[in-house]
Amino acid sequence: MIPKLFQWLIVLSVFISVWVAIVFDYVAVEFSKSNKQTIVLFPFYLLVVFACYSLAVIGYRVATFNDCKEASEELKKQILEAKEDLKSRGFKFD
Repeated sequence: MIPKLFQWLIVLSVFISVWVAIVFDYVAVEFSKSNKQTIVLFPFYLLVVFACYSLAVIGYRVATFNDCKEASEELKKQILEAKEDLKSRGFKFD
C-alpha cells in the first residue's frame, strides 16, 4: 500500500504537470480567453477551497471535542501527590 503522503504527491504532481502543459501551451488545445484566465487562476481557487475546508474541519473538531473528566481528576490527583512529595523534600508552594 502506498503511504498517504506519496498519494498526495502523485496527485499534486499530475495536476501541476497538466496545469503547466495547458498554461504554457505545451498541449495544442484551444480555450477562449475567459477559460484560459480561469485555468491560470485555478490553483489559487483550489487553495482558497482547501483553506475553507481546513477551517471548517478544525472548527467542527473543536466544537465536538470531548472532555475527559476521569483523566482530569486523575491528573489533579497526581499533581497533589507530586506537591506533597516535593514538600516532604523541602520545597515550598504558595
